[in-house]
Amino acid sequence: MPENARRTGRDIGRYVNDQLRDRYFAACDVLYAKGAPIRSEADVETSFGTTHVYRYGPAEPAAESRTPVVLIHGSGGCSAMWYPNTAALSADRCVYALDTPGDPGRSIHREPMWQPERAAQWMDEALDALGLDKVHLVGSSYGGWLVINQAHRRPERLASVTALDPGGLEKVGLRFFVWIFASLFATLAPKRPRPALAKWLEQPVISDPDLRAWIQAGVKAFRIRRPAPLPLSDAELGSIRTPFYLIMGRRSLLVHPKRQLERVPRVIPGARAEIVAATGHGPQIDHPDLVNARMLSFMEDIDFLHPATPRGVTDA
Repeated sequence: MPENARRTGRDIGRYVNDQLRDRYFAACDVLYAKGAPIRSEADVETSFGTTHVYRYGPAEPAAESRTPVVLIHGSGGCSAMWYPNTAALSADRCVYALDTPGDPGRSIHREPMWQPERAAQWMDEALDALGLDKVHLVGSSYGGWLVINQAHRRPERLASVTALDPGGLEKVGLRFFVWIFASLFATLAPKRPRPALAKWLEQPVISDPDLRAWIQAGVKAFRIRRPAPLPLSDAELGSIRTPFYLIMGRRSLLVHPKRQLERVPRVIPGARAEIVAATGHGPQIDHPDLVNARMLSFMEDIDFLHPATPRGVTDA
């Protein structure tokens, strides 16, 4: 077999077997039930596979014309991770949550897409297939890298970008991988020490039985096949002209928050950046009310400055 064919095969995420996949889907559905009602689901085709999409809200038909939100989850998860956020975000605008091909979820991965240009092409094709020509893009962790990369490479469909404790700003260091493995092992700890471990590791998954079951099911069921993303340089970040909002946990182990609090507004024109106290890598899970309110306020500011043109209407 040619080397490039072997390489391609190694770059495709896959489920171990159907039984473990179905157990994972069941754990996902428990989390989905905690969030806003899913209005519809769709599968859209891209050059890299089939992308499964969940659509939420809004309650008022008139709000359908507002600029929608698109959510991109972190590595090793799927759109179920957004359950603390979907109700608030979809109250008065549409929200679309995409399962990234190559991660556990209901998407089907067929072609490698970890390379920056391919990742940007995937997202652009998915948004195009959904008929979305302007969106507020939100990404967490690895999804944060995806949205930053999109703003750098293919920003045409973006009204704004919000990056939640994202990859793509610094090289992923050993301390983050140690935290990931420590957190995974802590989910297997006896019940009594779990709250202390959750506090020590800044990892709410450990003390929440539904989150813990979801994470464990995903680790058992799915094999991710991609390298960690490389960080964007100051020059690459400086090319971004999309309104940009960075939210980090004070005790993040993926980025150095104080370093990025100074750097990002300096290199990205007009960017906002802030640190959320009493949290690590998951500010939108640990403090959903706070982070939801701040994301919505940012989007409202952008919509006020750049009102959306109703779909089907063009400027004269």
